[in-house]
Amino acid sequence: MHDIRVIRDAPDAFDAGLARRGAEPAAAAILDLDSRRRAVATRMQEAQGRRNEASKAIGQAMAKGETTLAETLKAEVAELKQTLPAFEEDDRQLSADMNDRLAALPNAPADDVPDGADESANLEQARWGDRREFSFTPREHADLGPPLGLDFETGAKISGARFTFLRGPIARLHRALGQFMLDMQVTQNGFTECAPPLLVRDEAAFGTGQLPKFSEDLFQTTDGRWLIPTAEVSLTNAVQGEILDESALPIRLTALTQCFRSEAGAAGRDTRGFIRQHQFEKVELVSIVRPEDSEAEHERMTAAAEGVLKALCLPYRRMLLCTGDMGFTARKTYDLEVWLPGQDAYREISSISNTGDFQARRMNTRYRPAGEGGKKTAFVHTLNGSGLAVGRTLVAVLENYQQEDGSVAVPDALALYMGGMTKLEAIG
Repeated sequence: MHDIRVIRDAPDAFDAGLARRGAEPAAAAILDLDSRRRAVATRMQEAQGRRNEASKAIGQAMAKGETTLAETLKAEVAELKQTLPAFEEDDRQLSADMNDRLAALPNAPADDVPDGADESANLEQARWGDRREFSFTPREHADLGPPLGLDFETGAKISGARFTFLRGPIARLHRALGQFMLDMQVTQNGFTECAPPLLVRDEAAFGTGQLPKFSEDLFQTTDGRWLIPTAEVSLTNAVQGEILDESALPIRLTALTQCFRSEAGAAGRDTRGFIRQHQFEKVELVSIVRPEDSEAEHERMTAAAEGVLKALCLPYRRMLLCTGDMGFTARKTYDLEVWLPGQDAYREISSISNTGDFQARRMNTRYRPAGEGGKKTAFVHTLNGSGLAVGRTLVAVLENYQQEDGSVAVPDALALYMGGMTKLEAIG
């Protein structure tokens, strides 16, 4: 959500930010609604004030025996009581219209975000790790995985396309990856482990920007709740509507959860394999910080996600996303792309975003700065990212650790989580 005061003060700059996101100018329409709302609010306050004055004057007139004046004042009060509901309804409707317009607009990009229409304009910032030289032609995980227990056919039989049934050692490897990531984020990076709800109300999905614009990307239950597309929704909304003490910040939360996405906009993309599923697991990272700390926290969170890839010895690159490739709520995003030798390509495995105060305004989450006498409050900044997507990390391990005989070596970092198993082999 945007600050109406920013739009009033600099409408041209606001529209310029929208243009960088590929959105049409909106300042004039919003300011028109704002002007009409403020005019109605002023008239409503004046009417309320006059009603109170007249009501008080009635008693004074009666005490003085001025019955004619008292009756005139009573008539005026009665008329004001009939007029006020119309003002209140106009104020409510104009406020709702303005908020709806504001809620539909994407976050403004940070100054250092490159302009561009799509991923082709993203900027590579760094690479890590040596890509393995194979003595054989590496296979894609969709070909390598089925003998190891990555069962696409059973998943499709039970649930349809974009569902997979994992069995045997590969199911254990998948579980090991999630536990390893979660432990690493808690013990090494200071995040607090959480087990949040997987079903949320409209208010929570609105707070993090999934509603109303992206409802088609979500799954909804028959009682109106939404299955989370990421634990970002549950974790960030843990502070929904709160006024936090500055001493409580930063708040760093993490969770390993199931996630659910309809993939409505992904028709024809990654239909083969384990890359894009309707149900998947992810370790989510969320930080709630003071505004002046959010840029440094963004770098810290990105390093926390990178640490998992380094521990697993998976080559990757860091990308700074352009304006046309960022998510709706983000003001700046880094993508981590892992190298997949079977596909001969880098693929996204984590996206880490700084949303500034955009989500905080939607959630109405503030903090009380120390030294302000306990009166002044300000919106927090929120950040979120994957640390990492478990299924995509499984894909990366399969493709990078594959052997010529079809087996897959287990990364050393997972030894304790795999009970001594050193490789995955075809199951009977």
